This record gives sequence, C-alpha cells and structure tokens, in this order.
Amino acid sequence: MRRSSVRERPQTEPFAALVAVVVVALALSVWAGVFEASLPEPVDRNVAEPTADRVERALTVAGVVRSNQSGSLNGTRPEGYQLNVTLTADDDRWSFGPAAPTTADVATRRVGVFDEHGSVTPGRLEVRVWT
Repeated sequence: MRRSSVRERPQTEPFAALVAVVVVALALSVWAGVFEASLPEPVDRNVAEPTADRVERALTVAGVVRSNQSGSLNGTRPEGYQLNVTLTADDDRWSFGPAAPTTADVATRRVGVFDEHGSVTPGRLEVRVWT
C-alpha cells in the first residue's frame, strides 16, 4: 500500500469554493424574495373605526347629527364591504343599510342628535361593516 502525498490528493481551489458559496447565497436571496412577494397582503381588520368617522362626518350638520341626512351616506362604505348605520336617541331609532350579521366589525360614537322638536338630545351612532 502506497501512501499518497498531499500534492496527489484532489483539492478544491479556494476561488471555486467561494464562487459556489456566492451562487448558493444569491439563489437563496432570490427564492426568499419570490416567496415573500407571493404572500397575501395583510388585511386591514379595523375598517369599522375609520368608516364610523366618515359616517359621522356625513351625517353631521353644524356639529349635530341629523337623521334626515341619510342620503349623504353614499361614499362612506369601504369598497368590497357592506354597511349598516344605526342611530339611536331617546326612544327613536333609525337604521340605514342591510341587516348586519353578528360577525360584523362594530364602531360606536356618542353624538348629539337633532330631533323633530328642534332640540338636541344625546344619542349613539353605531356603524357595522362586514364583507
């Protein structure tokens, strides 16, 4: 049995090994970028709060909510969502939009409501948003 010398053993050159490591690193980077781009965008789950702000602004005249302003609710519904607005004051209740399921996101606001007698009473604005 003959012993081989160090010069006779096959070796990888340092430059080739370095190139192989760089190629593997670049391949991993490209794969990670493609994988990250394929993930779905996070859904903004808090759609009721900003919608309630828009609804309140649409119904408010001179700082008081008026139930007869329901026509101004157009454009307050987020795209791709359904909207139900309920306004209560004393024993009166006004509701606009389809009935909301129990899974709908809800936001409420305390508002002053102008009643038919010409006075302002405390009320509650409830906005429900769902897909």
